[in-house]
Amino acid sequence: MPVSRVICTDAAKVLIEKLKSMHGPLMFHQSGGCCDGSQPMCFAEGEFKIGGSDVCLAEIEGCKFYMSKDQFEYWQHTQLILNVTPGRGSSFSLEIPLGVRFFIESRIYTDEEIEQLEPLLAIETV
Repeated sequence: MPVSRVICTDAAKVLIEKLKSMHGPLMFHQSGGCCDGSQPMCFAEGEFKIGGSDVCLAEIEGCKFYMSKDQFEYWQHTQLILNVTPGRGSSFSLEIPLGVRFFIESRIYTDEEIEQLEPLLAIETV
């Protein structure tokens, strides 16, 4: 069984479904810093421009999850766990007006898991 690069908690799944009902199809991009810190950002699908400097790690709850190639070099040995916490982040992410924010927890893969990782997904750019 392939090991997923990104998984989500039950709380994140519930929030994703709520956001989908409000905004339609969604996408995620793991922010690398600057004004948004380093938190996962949720956008309506296509609202964040993905390009050659990004990789698509996985699809979670029907939503593609991206991060920059440079950042992936540091995180490639960890499984990302998308979770939710109360509180308003300083972000452009869709969940912020609801008084919650997504955040990432992580854990290091075992040697066996590294051998069974799902491949990165192809990125379609327009």
